[in-house]
Amino acid sequence: MREFLEDAHDHRDDGYGRAQAHARQTLSKRFYKGTGVVPVEGGFAVTLDGRSTKTSGMKPIVVPVAPLATAMAAEWAAQDEFIEPETMPLVRLVNAAIESGDERVVALREEIVKYAGNDLLLYRADTPQELVTEQERLWDAALVKVAGHFEVSFQPTIGIIHQSQPAVTLAKLADTLRGEGLLVLTALVSITSITGSGLLAIALWRQLLTPDEVWEAAHVDEDYNVRVWGIDAEAMLRRRKRKREFDAAVQVLDYLRA
Repeated sequence: MREFLEDAHDHRDDGYGRAQAHARQTLSKRFYKGTGVVPVEGGFAVTLDGRSTKTSGMKPIVVPVAPLATAMAAEWAAQDEFIEPETMPLVRLVNAAIESGDERVVALREEIVKYAGNDLLLYRADTPQELVTEQERLWDAALVKVAGHFEVSFQPTIGIIHQSQPAVTLAKLADTLRGEGLLVLTALVSITSITGSGLLAIALWRQLLTPDEVWEAAHVDEDYNVRVWGIDAEAMLRRRKRKREFDAAVQVLDYLRA
């Protein structure tokens, strides 16, 4: 994973920034009684016992819409004796975005387009036929929607040898992300890294595909292996964790879109 994606994952996984990475080993005790949401300059802030939350770098955590702040406050309120960061995907995602700062906007946008240029949907299996058929059914449908909406073309290939995509296609995809803010792009990068597909992330944001369609398309290979080899408990646990992060990113996009 490229450097900035690793950085974003670092922030998401600890929930408080790098300075609290040790919390993975030793959970912090809940230090507050009440949670709330207050209007502030630039949007809304979550409060813990009346104090607004901040990132590890002491940046105020402000989101532009009240429902998102309310959902984050609910994650804080749901904590028991100890704070479990894994149960706070919205808080972690928003913290990651704000801690990284607006200076990362261009890099985030470029990374999504780079993924789209080497996208999961563009590299197909040649065997077995059941997998080939499933990839064609789900991935072709997604590509047709994206291609038609943005008036672009793609060049899928069989195997893993790099196949360049038309420059005009990548330019149009970049244009559709231009003007998107830090929170939107951070959520899209999260979806891109989870699914392995910038095209699926863009299609989801533009409502060309539903979250369920995106999730299914992203797991064609994995679902095939489950049918053939059976369920692996550890793999399913990792999948549930990814799904929680995916759902949180989708929530952020829904709140911001509304």
